[in-house]
Amino acid sequence: MRYPTSSSPTSRRNLLLGTAAAGALFAAGCTSNENNDSDENSKQAANTANDKPGKAVTVGFAGPQADHGWLNAINEQAKRRAKEYKDVTLEITEGSNDTAQQIGQIETLINKKVDVLVILPADGKALTQVGLKAMRAGIPVVNLDRVFASPQAYRCWIGGDNYGMGFNAGQYIGEQLKGKKNAKVIELAGIDNLELTRQRTAGFNDALKNYPNIKKVGRQAAEFTVESGQSKMAQLLQAHSDFDALWNHDDDQGVGAERAIKQAGRDDFLMVGGAGAKHAMDAIKAGNTVLKATVLYPPTMAASAIDLARALGQGKGVGGLAELEIPASLTLYSAVVTKDNVDEYLPTGFS
Repeated sequence: MRYPTSSSPTSRRNLLLGTAAAGALFAAGCTSNENNDSDENSKQAANTANDKPGKAVTVGFAGPQADHGWLNAINEQAKRRAKEYKDVTLEITEGSNDTAQQIGQIETLINKKVDVLVILPADGKALTQVGLKAMRAGIPVVNLDRVFASPQAYRCWIGGDNYGMGFNAGQYIGEQLKGKKNAKVIELAGIDNLELTRQRTAGFNDALKNYPNIKKVGRQAAEFTVESGQSKMAQLLQAHSDFDALWNHDDDQGVGAERAIKQAGRDDFLMVGGAGAKHAMDAIKAGNTVLKATVLYPPTMAASAIDLARALGQGKGVGGLAELEIPASLTLYSAVVTKDNVDEYLPTGFS
């Protein structure tokens, strides 16, 4: 799913959830012999979540510790969206990377009998049982990004497209280098024992297969931190004196990578980042570094998760869809941000 370019929270929400006004406009376009259809449209619009206050909903939100720019943005997006609704009360935990502690935090929310739970598990497999516990207690779960091991543990999943993120990064690099013979690329990945890292690499490799003139000559796995990005990038630069493009999985570790690049005095290649941090977008807009693009992994998914939780709590559906229920899953689109469109995406950049 791609969000509109407007920075207005209302316009973004309308794309996801629709409005009764939109249904009214559609009905107004019907001819006089379509009154029955218009009546049906009005009924369906009435069962669609919108901006007007409705049934009060208490949403419990539990995520990992916000020790990373993207995770902090997830928390902030959820808080801001909840404040926009007069009928939503948000119960948010401190967050923890310790599995037992996060389970305890979620069990506390279950005991408080919140109406809906939004859970971004530190470890999807390890927290599956507590998701099942909530669902069996009659509390619908919106599983955010890191998926539980069983679909029975959630009512709806919303998250990013890790494979698509890698594929779009590879496709962008491929288009930039398609006229160059024997082009070489390297990859600065994230934590290798995470499935998301493997998916991003798989997408990147598959995209490069469409460009026979390009060969991936090096790869290092970092840890999504500035320090690891700097040290692993330094190793890549030392091992490869000549390459044309770099894809870095994460803009936080990209800060360290850019330091290593600057220290080495290198500017003979283009760099593509990942996630959509504000500092990356600022650099892309300035156009004075090797960083030329970043592939989004939108933290706005947390705001959308609140929208979905509210709709679930009110027994509503999603505007623009024929179904009366919200979907079982929503996969967000990983747009490529370049100098040509960076102004459109800057409002979504996170610190």
